[in-house]
Amino acid sequence: MPAEFLPTACPHDCPSTCALEVERLAPDRIGKVRGAADNSYTAGVICAKVSRYAERTHAPDRLKVPLLRSGPKGSGQWTEIGWDEALDRIADAFLAAERQYGPEAVWPYYYAGTMGLVQRGGIQRLRHAKRYSRQTSTVCDTPANMGWLAGHGDIRGADPREMAESDLIVNWGGNPVATQVNVMTHVSRARKARGAKLVTVDPYRTGTAEVSDLHLMLRPGTDGALACAVMHVLFRDGHADRGYLARYAAGLERLEEHLAGRTPEWASAITGLPVEQIEAFATLYGTTKRSYLRLGYGLTRAHNGAAQMHAVSCLPVVTGAWQHRGGGALYCSSGIYHIDRTLSEGLDRLDPSVRSFDQSRIGAVLTGDPRDLKGGVPVTAMLIQNTNPAAICPDSRRVRQGFLREDLFVAVHEQFMTDTARLADLVIPATTFMEHDDLYRGGGQMHILIGRKVIEPQFEARENHRVVSEIARRVGAEHPGFGMSALEIIDAMLKTSGLGDAQSLTEARWIDAQPDFETSHFLTGFAWPDGRFRFAPDWSALGPYGGMPALPDHMPPARDADAEHPFRLVTAPARQFLNTSFTETATSQKREGRPTALIHPLDAGDLGLAEGERVRLGNPQGSVVVHARPFDGVPRGVVIVEGIWPNHAFVEGIGINSLTSPEPVPPAGGAAFHDTAVWMRPA
Repeated sequence: MPAEFLPTACPHDCPSTCALEVERLAPDRIGKVRGAADNSYTAGVICAKVSRYAERTHAPDRLKVPLLRSGPKGSGQWTEIGWDEALDRIADAFLAAERQYGPEAVWPYYYAGTMGLVQRGGIQRLRHAKRYSRQTSTVCDTPANMGWLAGHGDIRGADPREMAESDLIVNWGGNPVATQVNVMTHVSRARKARGAKLVTVDPYRTGTAEVSDLHLMLRPGTDGALACAVMHVLFRDGHADRGYLARYAAGLERLEEHLAGRTPEWASAITGLPVEQIEAFATLYGTTKRSYLRLGYGLTRAHNGAAQMHAVSCLPVVTGAWQHRGGGALYCSSGIYHIDRTLSEGLDRLDPSVRSFDQSRIGAVLTGDPRDLKGGVPVTAMLIQNTNPAAICPDSRRVRQGFLREDLFVAVHEQFMTDTARLADLVIPATTFMEHDDLYRGGGQMHILIGRKVIEPQFEARENHRVVSEIARRVGAEHPGFGMSALEIIDAMLKTSGLGDAQSLTEARWIDAQPDFETSHFLTGFAWPDGRFRFAPDWSALGPYGGMPALPDHMPPARDADAEHPFRLVTAPARQFLNTSFTETATSQKREGRPTALIHPLDAGDLGLAEGERVRLGNPQGSVVVHARPFDGVPRGVVIVEGIWPNHAFVEGIGINSLTSPEPVPPAGGAAFHDTAVWMRPA
């Protein structure tokens, strides 16, 4: 057949959710992948990872057939079986667990390997229909969500395309060169058209920091202190918009009094930034009306993450930047979408009385911690889709220990033999987004997109929706969604949401869901009854965990450096990986090299470490060996290990998340991946 380009959308856990065009070379083979040039956000630009997707789709080590464990857990010994037997075994294990302990002994577990609303959410329909244990999803964005909600009341913000109309873009806590390349498209437009400045706030010199006009390289976990010092200068020097504040903010007098002592000198001692740099940035921000604050997740993946997000998000309120096109802020667009997911997730069967486990604390759950089990029965059967908890979750040694329980049955539905799949009892092959239908919405942009199947499934791979529906039939779960195709569910969701139907969206390719300027910029009021931004949030209404500051402030990290653990560890994203996706792709592996610790040259010298030598990082949870790289783009006392590499990529076969804490981030939970104190010594 002649080659043709077909439209679809990127499913990966990235704010861009790019509109794509995929070359179909044959019914079961793709070629080039490119961005849709006529999509106003994607603008024809996609990351290198996805542009190479043919390498991933047609990788020789993709899972091909169902595999049954034939040796000890984790031994890598497998026997090929048929799909019917595989599904029967999963159903039998679920039914056995239910007979012995009740339905809460079954824990379906999932996350963001695909962001498609049908293929991702169908496992929820099975959970709710059967009253299996629920999941509180905390690994990624809970602290960020709570920090933004605390002030704004809704998760939305300025249209990201407005960055092209800005005079100053502040990239705070993100590395879009590596993790959201489309941001840089709109930054580039602003620089060319308006001479806009780009400022990056990040604990190390990332690819984005390298191309910025100013890089504020602060210590990890001190973003709140910097934000307070900036606000101090804004009030001190007359850059606060008092007219705007009088109309749109609550608690102004308390805030200004509180900030009187949060001087640049105070913040310098906490952040490690020179006073002059803090003053210069505050003045630049305060005197630039069209200032766009693009907030990332990096500053929130710490014990003080929600507090830091709230403090930083106060800045455009103080200056009144929300009043201007190209001004304001954006963290996430999730609040602009109103897609009814009742059918896809079985929300009409949800019973809130069924216990819910914290996703980030899977290690504690599987090893039987009574607090995490809520005093209930153990988990003895799992189906895992769209995630790789043996590598991505905190305290991964304990996660592994839990998976190795002999009385626990685990089925993993995957594209590759991940760390989690290796610990399973049964592994079944999954489709990629090229091989099924789904519906997507952007996180850092504003489009609802449909992704129609481009090619036939590779080998014996099956889509998530079909697998969940076939298990449901075997275990007696009842819901209309189990008898529908993915496309029929998409069609019904769009209709009940007032968004047309699947055919019209297929023809249009996407829907621009961005609200009007006034709504996007909260000029009709913030999403609270009084319409005012909250400088003093009601944290207790957002979650059960206390200890939050009453006003924007520096909240100390939970695991700060001390005499025994003098280094702060940050586990930042790698450019060629996306969480653990693409770690199996040969080109990505080659470009990343190996797990590496970026260490300040003076710290490396003190430890006697040269380029490429092995270094051991450790804390009470364990230790990890990686190779060292002296790097002057990191503060002293800080070590950066980029990427969630597979455990086997590490010298001793255990990955970096063995060092990260599973303790919940206040107020509502979350994982503190960048809040880790370690010792470091030559290995």
